Amino acid sequence: MGIRKKSRNIGEMAEGKAKETTGKALGNESLEKKGKMEKAKGKVKQAVEKGKDTLRH
Repeated sequence: MGIRKKSRNIGEMAEGKAKETTGKALGNESLEKKGKMEKAKGKVKQAVEKGKDTLRH
């Protein structure tokens, strides 16, 4: 997996976690849900990239 994609995916997970935490702290369910979805999206992308790497080697 390319370092750019890996860091982008990790950044997306971190951003999602930040939104989720902020949403919980403020009682904003919408922001919390958006954060959870973003975090999950980053994890899925990361898993896909790892799968691609496995198939290449």
